[in-house]
Amino acid sequence: MNRQADDLPLDADALMAALIAARAEASLAVQALATARAQMSQDQAEIAHLKLQIAKLQRERFGSNSERTKRLLDQLEFQLEELEAAASADEITAETAAAKTSQVSTFVRRHPSRQPFPEHLPRERVVEPASCACPTCGGGRLSKMGEDITETLEVIPRQWKVIQHVRERFSCRDCETISQAPAPFHVTPRGWAGPSFLAMLLFEKFGQHQPLNRQAERYAREGVPLSLSTLADQVGAGAMALMPIFKRIEAHVLGAERLHGDDTTVPVLAKGKTDTGRLWVYVRDDGPFAGPAPPAALFHYSRDRRGEHPQAHLAAWCGVLQADAYGGYSELYAADRRPGPVMEASCWAHARRKVFELADIETAAIKRARGQKPKPVYPLALEAVQRIDVLFAIEREIRGLPTAERRSVRQAKAAPVVAALEAWMTQTRDKLSGGHDLAKALNYMLRRWPSFTRFLDDGRVCLTNNCAERALRGIALGRKSWLFCGSDRGGQRAAILYSLIVTAKMNDADPQAWLADVLARIAGHPASRLDELLPWNWNIAKPKPQSTTA
Repeated sequence: MNRQADDLPLDADALMAALIAARAEASLAVQALATARAQMSQDQAEIAHLKLQIAKLQRERFGSNSERTKRLLDQLEFQLEELEAAASADEITAETAAAKTSQVSTFVRRHPSRQPFPEHLPRERVVEPASCACPTCGGGRLSKMGEDITETLEVIPRQWKVIQHVRERFSCRDCETISQAPAPFHVTPRGWAGPSFLAMLLFEKFGQHQPLNRQAERYAREGVPLSLSTLADQVGAGAMALMPIFKRIEAHVLGAERLHGDDTTVPVLAKGKTDTGRLWVYVRDDGPFAGPAPPAALFHYSRDRRGEHPQAHLAAWCGVLQADAYGGYSELYAADRRPGPVMEASCWAHARRKVFELADIETAAIKRARGQKPKPVYPLALEAVQRIDVLFAIEREIRGLPTAERRSVRQAKAAPVVAALEAWMTQTRDKLSGGHDLAKALNYMLRRWPSFTRFLDDGRVCLTNNCAERALRGIALGRKSWLFCGSDRGGQRAAILYSLIVTAKMNDADPQAWLADVLARIAGHPASRLDELLPWNWNIAKPKPQSTTA
């Protein structure tokens, strides 16, 4: 409220009344502003939520921008997280401001409908004491009509405990022989770590990408000081204890007729520097053609990327290998190879990515706005992407169908598209110079055309190698956290544990719970029944959680 000095009253009572009125007016303005701000925050959060849903639906239905949309979805989810948090804070501020006056209506935020808490979680009843007398007449003859239950989710902090295995000794009074129960077998030497703790240690390091030094710091804050060397000793012992399971997964993966193969870099600590090692993965996934075998992933470690490594990994295997155009696989594709040649199947996602980069107008505009030099954008590249996307649309229709049906649909629908694409690429390449970016991208496919068209005659073959890339995703996230492997032996241990954890995830098994159960049982489990502990069998046999009431 603005007033000139001449308009102010001269007597103290009138001046006090004017001050009170001004404060009331300012309070109303503050409360109205808080309500408007809460409404705006709610609207922004709802807009972000709708954008995220639209982006997910577009990617699920069309999938044409898959190179960008994964990053965009991550950004939208983070933006939604921030806006939801801000909306909640503004809602509380508006409610507090509205409570001070009756002239400003309370802001009511539109919350999404919350799903009920899982039934298997235990329930603890806390009965609020009711009045012993009627609040209206004071009578004591009360009869219960029902109850209202409000559920809140709570967590019990992690509890540590020490289990004491007591073995009593007895002496025979007749023959003076001393007897004692045998010592319990521990999964690791000097078994001070229980299976649940050991499973948590391994999963945190290789599944959640938490280095041992960070775990040791957290345990110390919880009152359990454990040295880094002590934890590292248990990691090595745990990997050795799980080696039989790793061998069974390896045999299962190499028993497939078709594999996905890929590799990624992994830093390895060396004297005064960091070398670049490799983690190789071979994935068996028969789900796309309705195969009965469960999925699994096999990892191997090497200090370099020489072709001798995949040749050694697959020395006794033959079948169809879906991989990129890495030259180290070439020996596997030789016709005179023993025990038999490996059939090459190229990845259409790799090929599409090369031409998509030349048709990505949005990325070029962003780089140009940042002052960076973007790659040239070619209309012909956009046409190539659109032609390839027709094949991806056909593949989405036949995913999960038997091999014969997939081949039949591909011969009827995809084969004409592929033939037209080859003719168009050949004509387009011949019009361009050999050093042209688009000519290089087209030559990548044309030089390997038999491997790109192998999916037309074999219903087992997938269009892409994305299955192997998904298996490597955790390593790409983890190396930003744990920085490097400490040695070649550390890389080999990582390969073993990644094989177990990724395989468990592919079979919808909780990796930590599965590892804990396996570590608790493997010592006394018959070797002839070791397959019962594999993730896909364990996931079927494990008991379902039961609802508990207290």
